[in-house]
Amino acid sequence: MKMRMHVASLVCTLALAHVMGGAAIAQQVAPLTPPRAGFSFPQKQTLIYSVDWRVFPAGTAVLHFEAAGDRERITANADTLGAVNLLFHVGDRFQSTFDREKGCTYEFDKQTVEGRRQINSTLKLDYEQGKSILDEKNLVTGQPKHLEQPISGCLTDLLTGIFYASSQPMTLGQNFVLPVVDALHTVPVTMKVEGREEIKTTLGTFKTLRVQPTADAGVVKNRGNIWIWYTDDERHLPVQMRARLFWGTITFRLTGNDDH
Repeated sequence: MKMRMHVASLVCTLALAHVMGGAAIAQQVAPLTPPRAGFSFPQKQTLIYSVDWRVFPAGTAVLHFEAAGDRERITANADTLGAVNLLFHVGDRFQSTFDREKGCTYEFDKQTVEGRRQINSTLKLDYEQGKSILDEKNLVTGQPKHLEQPISGCLTDLLTGIFYASSQPMTLGQNFVLPVVDALHTVPVTMKVEGREEIKTTLGTFKTLRVQPTADAGVVKNRGNIWIWYTDDERHLPVQMRARLFWGTITFRLTGNDDH
């Protein structure tokens, strides 16, 4: 069973299709746009999502935000449950650190347990030297990997990108672009603000803007259809996320929001 609950890949595949190897994508990518005036990332907040595969409960995803000086830290845990857990166990841990004022990601860590696959990796972005540095270790085989790739300008990562989008203006019918880095891939992801919808969750009914991430290359291309529903207010809180792929549909719904 090829279900992989990658919360960190939501902006591109709703965390369902991990990128395995491949050459870096060489293309010009505009740097990340700073947050809109007046926007601030949470000093402390925890978001909890239920995850459904087709009509079955499949797992949970918990994300925590914590301010650390001029930087913001996001941690994310994704775990399968019930029958899905028996078929294919997933227990992934992610952490991203980025600049609260500019948005630039500094470090993105992944501890991945997916069935028999167990990998730890750290991606560091060194803007002064203009390069990304990936250190990875396969915990099953013990094989390490060290790779470096040139970068230019401010970039976001797969985990941060979903929530960094909240800092950008969202206008119906207009698009904005996030330069997203994962391993040695850097891809401009276009966020299309498609429409308005009311979304019902256990926390209530929300007026939202439906946004579709798309790209012409890399982790987004040919992965199916992906949507994120952000609240139609100043917070732009993602209350629902969905990936419609060839083997089924995965939906993330916000079930808990502790901002204290």
